[in-house]
Amino acid sequence: MQQTFETWITPIMVGGLIIFMCFIIWDLAKKSNAGKFGTIMLFVVLGAGMLGYVIKVVITWLIEGGGI
Repeated sequence: MQQTFETWITPIMVGGLIIFMCFIIWDLAKKSNAGKFGTIMLFVVLGAGMLGYVIKVVITWLIEGGGI
């Protein structure tokens, strides 16, 4: 039961955290009057860590699933 709960709740909570971090980046850009280029740079630089985590999860899933 606990393993099933953890299997379902972990991706949901991590996904929620990523969405919340995107909101924080957007709010930071808005409050600092960053403009279009500044907003894009904030998302690229601060979002790189989130993208790295998502790529790691996908690669791990492919390796464990026998996709690669």
